[in-house]
Amino acid sequence: MKQLRLSRIAVLIAAIGFAAAPELTNIAANQAFAQESMRPEIGRIVQAAGELYKAKKYKDALSKIHEADGVGGKSVSENFTIERMRLSIASAAGDNDAVIRSAETIVSANKLAGREQLQMIQVLANAYFKAGNYSKAAQWYNRYYADGGTDSSLRPYLIQAMSQSGDSAKAMKEIRAELAADEKAGRTPSLTNLEYLANDALKSKDMATYSSALEKMVSFHGKKEYWVNLLNNMQKQPGYSERLKLDLMRLKLALGQITKTADYMDMSLFAIQAGFPAEATKMIDAGYKAGVLGEGKDADRHKRLRDMATKAQDDANKTIAANEEDAKKAKDGLGLVNLGYNYVAAGKFDKGLSMMEEGIAKDSLKHEDDAKLHLGVAYIQAGKKSAAIKLLKTVRGSDGTADLARYWIIYANQSMK
Repeated sequence: MKQLRLSRIAVLIAAIGFAAAPELTNIAANQAFAQESMRPEIGRIVQAAGELYKAKKYKDALSKIHEADGVGGKSVSENFTIERMRLSIASAAGDNDAVIRSAETIVSANKLAGREQLQMIQVLANAYFKAGNYSKAAQWYNRYYADGGTDSSLRPYLIQAMSQSGDSAKAMKEIRAELAADEKAGRTPSLTNLEYLANDALKSKDMATYSSALEKMVSFHGKKEYWVNLLNNMQKQPGYSERLKLDLMRLKLALGQITKTADYMDMSLFAIQAGFPAEATKMIDAGYKAGVLGEGKDADRHKRLRDMATKAQDDANKTIAANEEDAKKAKDGLGLVNLGYNYVAAGKFDKGLSMMEEGIAKDSLKHEDDAKLHLGVAYIQAGKKSAAIKLLKTVRGSDGTADLARYWIIYANQSMK
């Protein structure tokens, strides 16, 4: 099973912001300070750099402010003002190295008020992240939170930085803590965190956690491409019953995963064998319409399959009244459930659902969860979403039926809004 594709770093770098809050790098304020409190030789440089900045000549402005580095004997205040000016200009000019240099100097000076100091630490952490120095980025993101920062939007960067710097254990600790907090608060979990959790679980062969992460991805984020992984993994869970192969294919069909000739043929044959010729006929007709049946070297096989389904339906029609009577008299409700589902597959929803409900009400089924699953699916096919979800929530089987019931609930919520 392949590792899930993570492409968040480029997205994060594209989205990340590096400019400090305006009050940290206010050009006009720095120019005013230069006029009042700086030596003339430094003040002139700051003034000129500020004018170039206002004219949006950022690279020229950055070159000009660099000239102040050659002036000796600068006071602490002069250095601080120069670096604030340099940071603003470097950010506008896209010079990330200069941003890092200035931000480190400003943070180290410890002259900013608490909130402004936190903002500058954030700028520094972001700049290191952009530079690909993930170890330093993680260090400064941690410093931001350690000093009282509360911006939760930085946590994905912290996690990425820790992971990319090789500290995956700490990254996973952060991820699990965030996911637990999301669940407790009833929030939607981050897709990035779920992808990390899934990949970590896959590496450690923790398939239960892997499946749980996939389920949340498709449930909370509608990630259809992960349905394939989720359903494939379900079949590998301990206790999964091959008895559910047709049920699994029904969900794959609803999700658009039945596309190949072999899939259409297998599902049709399974339906015939299970006693659902109407479902088989419907499936075969769809295969012919899609052009995956009735064509090529196996066209004769496809025709024989269609003839088999037609004969099975004809035979069922001949004995349908007797079969219904026998099913009603039987102590076991399985006959009513199966006959009812065949009616549903044929589009006769009211009659089919009524029979299935009657069969389950007998309360004498060997596989009661199977029957509830089938009725839940039938409700969905009939457009009765609320009834389907209510019933499917009662399916408890540990052989894969409960998993399929949950997945059908996700499908119902996403496709029938």
